[in-house]
Amino acid sequence: MAVKIRLSRIGKKHVPFFRIIAIDSRKKRDGAYLENLGTYDVMNNQFVQYHEERINDWVSKGAVVTDSVKKLQREYKQAQISTKKATPVAPKAKKAVAVEEQEAKN
Repeated sequence: MAVKIRLSRIGKKHVPFFRIIAIDSRKKRDGAYLENLGTYDVMNNQFVQYHEERINDWVSKGAVVTDSVKKLQREYKQAQISTKKATPVAPKAKKAVAVEEQEAKN
């Protein structure tokens, strides 16, 4: 059995929404799948769910990842990296800077 990790459309007309699924490659696009590995909202360009460890597990068992899912994997990893780099400024630090600016004006 050749397993592929690919997208399955579940959205309405003009509102695309996709599941990332593990499925037998001979099945239809929206046919019965083996496992749901995540969901992706195209309109908002965001992942609703993403089970990276399950995808890696299927790949280790020999599943083939399609090009569209590879692109989404890169997007997910890029989003993870960008959120780790962005460190929020503590509220106290903002107040301290504002107080220093006012003191400098006086």
